[in-house]
Amino acid sequence: MKIKFTKMQAFGNDYVYIDAIHQNLPGLPELARFVSNRHFAIGSDGMVLICPSDKGDFRMRMFNPDGTEGEMCGNALRSVGKYVYDHKLTTKTDLVIETLGGMQKLNLFIGEDGYVCNIRADIGAPVMDVKRIPVNTELPEFVEQPVEILDKTFHMTSVSWGNPHVAMYVDSVADLDVERYGKTIEYKTELFPKKTNVTFVELVDRNNAKIREWERGTGETIGCGTGCCTAVVAGVLTGRLDRKVTVEQIGGPLNIEWDEKTGHMFMTGPSHFVFESEIEYNEEI
Repeated sequence: MKIKFTKMQAFGNDYVYIDAIHQNLPGLPELARFVSNRHFAIGSDGMVLICPSDKGDFRMRMFNPDGTEGEMCGNALRSVGKYVYDHKLTTKTDLVIETLGGMQKLNLFIGEDGYVCNIRADIGAPVMDVKRIPVNTELPEFVEQPVEILDKTFHMTSVSWGNPHVAMYVDSVADLDVERYGKTIEYKTELFPKKTNVTFVELVDRNNAKIREWERGTGETIGCGTGCCTAVVAGVLTGRLDRKVTVEQIGGPLNIEWDEKTGHMFMTGPSHFVFESEIEYNEEI
């Protein structure tokens, strides 16, 4: 069978997006592994399905490259907004998207050409409860805990939106061996029973930061929306950053705001198409 897909990037992760409203899809874990396999020249950080929803405007299902289903990714969420508007699945610019991580809200900004040029995503409140991020500590919150990693001591803050991140501030992200330290922290199983994403943060000033992101099981990424939000949470909690910050990453800058009244994080930035095509998929592959 032939399956139409769109590869998109949202100043960070590349995902394969598939309209699951107008296409019947077999074997989703197998399909996710198939489209994410770089040998097929499609390669992605995962597969995102746009599905109908009884609770919101659309339902987003996100699958990791290994075929497991994830809760929510801010970058994937933003691109869903561009997908459904630009592909004329909706004319609304304020959307509610159902995810495993909860109901998420999007505000779409339309350019002069009639296509979405910017997206503001409300990804909800960060979680620092050790029940959500199991760590080997009695602290009620995992904030600035010193951890020895190889020849350095990092002061790590742990944050989650369903997928765990740790953030730590460094003098320079450009001069850091991200692979060496990121890989070691990712597999620090005495701290994290499950692998974690690692956000290295460089402070520019109170409203600007730079990050490099090491994603569990994948390696360094060109950007991560929740990684940017993690950097801001850690910065606010430790007095380094204000609540409105521009975070520079390899893929480009994201504007992040941590709302003091609601506790929610907002990320604003563009998304764009990489390419659209179709694949011949045999469920037995």
